[in-house]
Amino acid sequence: MAHIGILCLAATGHLNTIFPLGRELQRRKHQVTIFSDPRAKAKALAAGFNFCSIGFTPDENGKIQKNTTLANLSNIYDTLQRFARIAETRLKTAPAIIAEQNVDALLVDLSVFEGGTIADYLNLPYVTICCMLPFYQDSAIPPIPTTGRYNPAWWAQLRNRAAYSLLNRFAQPVWQIIADYRQKWKLPAYSQINDIFSHLAIITRHIPEFEFPRQLPPHFHFTGPFHQAIERQPVEFPFEQLNGKPLIYASMGTLQNRFERVFHAIAAACVELDNQLVISLGGGLAPEAFPNLPGNPLVVKYAPQLELLEKASLNITHAGLNTTLESLDYGVPMVAIPITDDQPGVAARIAWVGAGEFVTLSRLNVSSLQNAIARVLTERSYKQNAVRLQKLIHKTGGVTHAADIIEQAVSTKSPVVC
Repeated sequence: MAHIGILCLAATGHLNTIFPLGRELQRRKHQVTIFSDPRAKAKALAAGFNFCSIGFTPDENGKIQKNTTLANLSNIYDTLQRFARIAETRLKTAPAIIAEQNVDALLVDLSVFEGGTIADYLNLPYVTICCMLPFYQDSAIPPIPTTGRYNPAWWAQLRNRAAYSLLNRFAQPVWQIIADYRQKWKLPAYSQINDIFSHLAIITRHIPEFEFPRQLPPHFHFTGPFHQAIERQPVEFPFEQLNGKPLIYASMGTLQNRFERVFHAIAAACVELDNQLVISLGGGLAPEAFPNLPGNPLVVKYAPQLELLEKASLNITHAGLNTTLESLDYGVPMVAIPITDDQPGVAARIAWVGAGEFVTLSRLNVSSLQNAIARVLTERSYKQNAVRLQKLIHKTGGVTHAADIIEQAVSTKSPVVC
């Protein structure tokens, strides 16, 4: 059996992707070690994994707390500058730490841009795991930090190329640090951004029906979600306060969740509906910060998301990929309010497949949100499309399929072709 290392970010959405995969590999008698920053240690140990800190503690300013979106150019620039600093720290410290553990292969979180270079330096086979929407660049589709909709027209492709060019310019500090280390370590230079992805296998948890039409390499695999494959830590919730009315569940995730005006808009937009609104603050704010929300919704610091989605008729979400896939897994349509990262791209896909609508942060007000909620609740097509995708998700192999791909890649060290 192999010793498999997992190099990943410590954010909740990433760990919720990685842990089920690690647990399945453990079930198959592989040894699993998590390599991440110290924030992940307690959760990794509690989940039963070996853990090694790569010695980097991100500052809390990495959390997007300003009233911006990733479409804001200064915010994109700041985020990528921070990623460059993180990449340099990992490239300095991670190889020695990983080498000490004698792992046989690495699973690299896509958001660890330099992970493939670390694996190449250590001469380890690696598989790319897409904890977020894959940013595999393709001029046929808009970049994932935008809410651009798919359009095959020539002018749309020119628009996409221009947007990728701008993003790559902003990301130049990251790519330059990676290029410097590849030269220092006498590794072949990357010829394009897509070279950071594994040449053995790329795994994403969404499904092709939730992706824009595009060309992807033959070793790119859609496996379906992992979230049902591992038990989550129990979350206390006052189920006795549910009143039996159709449930609307609202959450802005666990990182970009400090936008008080967003929660006020959600509450005000739902006040006239014959539904019960449950708002999960994701730990960013305390329920006491919202004593007088319109309609008196049930507000909690954390919520058992899967249990509430099972009861929900609508999910108001930040369009994080984890929450979106969980919502579709329960056939629940959505109204998305994307904030940053890949959330705009996920929101665009929610609208494209007809499973919901989105309202950008810049256009968010009570009226715009009311209109979107009313459409999704009253037009049957949204629910029908959510259920259609639910059925497709339930046909996927999920974490079992992903583990099969990883085992084949690790054992053969050859591309695993669909």
